[in-house]
Amino acid sequence: MNKKITIGITDCEKYPNYEKWILSEPDVEVIRLGYRFSNFKEIEKCEGILLTGGEDVHPKFYNKPEFIEFCDDDIDEKRDEFELNVVEHSQKNKLPLLGICRGLQIANIYFGGTLLPDLPTFGKFNHSKFSEGKDKYHSVLLDEASLLHEITQVLQDRINSAHHQSADRVGKGLVASAISPDGVIEALERKKAKEDSFLLLVQWHPERMVDQNSLLVQPIKKDFLDNIRN
Repeated sequence: MNKKITIGITDCEKYPNYEKWILSEPDVEVIRLGYRFSNFKEIEKCEGILLTGGEDVHPKFYNKPEFIEFCDDDIDEKRDEFELNVVEHSQKNKLPLLGICRGLQIANIYFGGTLLPDLPTFGKFNHSKFSEGKDKYHSVLLDEASLLHEITQVLQDRINSAHHQSADRVGKGLVASAISPDGVIEALERKKAKEDSFLLLVQWHPERMVDQNSLLVQPIKKDFLDNIRN
């Protein structure tokens, strides 16, 4: 068997979903990174980073503290600070980075971007789960010139949806590579994707898509892991 690669996965309420998704590959091992474990130094063992979903990021981190009224009550500023440091480490050390849902949002903030704190309030469709807790599904459009399109070879597909916030102003050096029909950013990547370490941020949850053979699931995981292996 090839040497195992080590992925740092940020801690969250549904951490086991992400761990199971990544550990489906036999040459992968993971480290659960979180402030509750006081284990930031463990990141030095990691060859790639997966940023997970979860609660809203406190809007003070993107200089909009007045947006706090639009946020859910389960904000965790210690997690925000910890994960901004995780992103910083990944960029300084050129570690491949995959962000999912909140992971897209915290990474966008790291690069100087901002968030829409509540999509319906700001004139977008409601992208949250259905009231009974199931993910919504909607179509998504990909930029033909993007890394995401190169990886997936699709221009339009369907994704799950379980968020009430999204990227607003895009961070420095990033560009939107997928949008929903109502104009919500669904993926971000580097403007010059091949000139730096792998970075892909998606607003949907590939780890729990009903169709795990979707072109917006497996090729993304494969390319992330291949960039670490190589």
